[in-house]
Amino acid sequence: MLKQIFFDKHKHWDTFVKRYKGRIRPIVIKEVEKFHRCGDPKSGFKLLVCEACHDIKIVPYRCKGRFCTTCSSGETEEWSRLIADELLQVNHRHVIFTIDEGLRVIFQKHREILRDLMDEAVRIIQDWFKKKFKIVPGIIAGLHTFGARMNFNPHVHMLVTMGGMKQSGEWKVYDYLPFPMLRKQWQTVVLKLIRKVLDNNEKKKVQHLLQKAYSANGEGFYVYAPRQKGNVKEQLAYIGRYIRRPAIALHRIEEYDGEYVTFKYHDKKDGQEKREKLTVEKFIARLIVHIPDEQFKTIRHYGVYSRRIKAQCKKIISIWQKEMRKWIVKVKKSISRRKWCQRIKEQTGKDPMICPHCGNYYEYKGEVCLKEGQLEIKHASCQVARACLERMIYNLTEIKTTETGQKEEKAPKQPERKREQEYGQLCLFGV
Repeated sequence: MLKQIFFDKHKHWDTFVKRYKGRIRPIVIKEVEKFHRCGDPKSGFKLLVCEACHDIKIVPYRCKGRFCTTCSSGETEEWSRLIADELLQVNHRHVIFTIDEGLRVIFQKHREILRDLMDEAVRIIQDWFKKKFKIVPGIIAGLHTFGARMNFNPHVHMLVTMGGMKQSGEWKVYDYLPFPMLRKQWQTVVLKLIRKVLDNNEKKKVQHLLQKAYSANGEGFYVYAPRQKGNVKEQLAYIGRYIRRPAIALHRIEEYDGEYVTFKYHDKKDGQEKREKLTVEKFIARLIVHIPDEQFKTIRHYGVYSRRIKAQCKKIISIWQKEMRKWIVKVKKSISRRKWCQRIKEQTGKDPMICPHCGNYYEYKGEVCLKEGQLEIKHASCQVARACLERMIYNLTEIKTTETGQKEEKAPKQPERKREQEYGQLCLFGV
């Protein structure tokens, strides 16, 4: 649906780029183009062949972009699974830090301070644990720039251990957060951060927004952390999916008629499900603003979950847990990412590596990649596979010149099923 909205016959994305080209960030154009090519064999593919009936299966490369809904959905599920297995098996809280509505436009204009916004939110939690108990908690912070209506609403989600590690390696449990005090600290920190990064001219322009946010006595600056119930591993998986979720899920888009897009959302103010109808141009504008800047990490790890010291912390805690017999971490546990075929099998119940015609397994025979704008064979298991890949490249890139001198793509001549048996025919003819 999202590709249809952007790239169908109406060419809304091309029109949008022409109209606002000078105002669109380069990373946005890059990510949308990656999304456009995602799943297209012309960007590269793997060749799988059933050796029993010679049926051919082409698996196109995925873009793994930050804007692609298909790729981000799979990555989110996989990331939450790994997180749930990798983290300490202790109670966690899903902590949320929000900012005043009037200040959002400042962060939209100065996206470079979003990293500082995350760091400051984490520092408030860390300082509380440090001053109260002299312990270091584990924190995974995620930045969301979107609200339910896809409006620009930067806020920080955190997965926080309810407790922390002492210097000796002992794990101390603590399950209380003083929300009123943290909210007031958060308000002060955000206002100071804005005044720190803006020059004098910009401060004068936004002074009324800063004053209004300060006078509201914390309204709009919320620190919220509901207690989690149920199995710890299930809690971690759910919070992990929520932290890394995309700006809009495809099931929320209800209608697209070529000019307007209708989507549903949950209004947290009254708890009702509502719908909003936007022109395609406004829909695209709301969506692309949430594409993060180049090299910006929307997920960061702190404390005992810091990438730099996580392994060392786990070893120290493991010594303590052997003495206390409280098993909250398995140091030697190794978790590997699932392959695409494993994920599809779990989601659909069908193994994509089994031929639907004869029930035998597909075998990997080679792949083609895009290099400097040209499709090239990256690997071929044999001469027959190489000949088949060369024919596929030819069919994908074959062009003809029209009478007007313009170039257009030429569709393959042979029927699809006949083309799928191409590998078998090459075998028979001894190619």
